[in-house]
Amino acid sequence: MKTKQKTAEKEFDTVKTFREIKERISADMVGKSKEQILDYIRLNSLKMQTGK
Repeated sequence: MKTKQKTAEKEFDTVKTFREIKERISADMVGKSKEQILDYIRLNSLKMQTGK
């Protein structure tokens, strides 16, 4: 019978990280109008592009 080797614990869990990001964005957008959502996206995408 073969045994599975344990892999080293991940330093960065991509799925977990992106799930947390999506949940935070969803919470930020609750109850906002279309214009407010577009402003939110515009402001936050600029932060990601500039690294600030």
